[in-house]
Amino acid sequence: MTALDFFARYRVRLGYLLAVVVLILARPTPQSILLGAAVGFVGLAVRAYAAGYLHKQEVLTMTGPYARTRNPLYLGSSILAAGAAVAMRSWWASAVLLFYFALVYSFVMRREEMELRQQHGAAFDAYAASVPLFFPRFARPKTGAATDRGGFSWQQYKRNHEYQAAVGFLLLLIALAVLWRLLLA
Repeated sequence: MTALDFFARYRVRLGYLLAVVVLILARPTPQSILLGAAVGFVGLAVRAYAAGYLHKQEVLTMTGPYARTRNPLYLGSSILAAGAAVAMRSWWASAVLLFYFALVYSFVMRREEMELRQQHGAAFDAYAASVPLFFPRFARPKTGAATDRGGFSWQQYKRNHEYQAAVGFLLLLIALAVLWRLLLA
């Protein structure tokens, strides 16, 4: 198993272990939790927007946020991770979290690119040549190709189980609030 396969397969399970480590290192305050929640909400909104367009394994999605970055879900996740880092109010916890995110998702994005290139060939190559991997371009995107499936859909958002990211972030914020109370005792 390559590193690409390992991180793609085990990133969620490793994330649970990471959550325990960063919670041990966290030193939250009500202010840090609220500010982190606000930042995290932006990340959740980006993820929700992207999930409403994404048709996994069906077509090469190139509309909506996918016209600006090839990885809007991971862009949203990075903003969400930054929100978690702010909420934790710990340089150590933030460093561990951001290192994990950078390492794991750089491998995951490369693996997914290989799969998309294998599945969509020249169409993916043309898409990759015109749309950045991670950081979005803000210039007006070209219109989508024939493989697109149109606009945002709440049904697609639900089909992609995107609500799980919101539930997970809410649980993290609750855990940080409980930790804050315990640190006061």
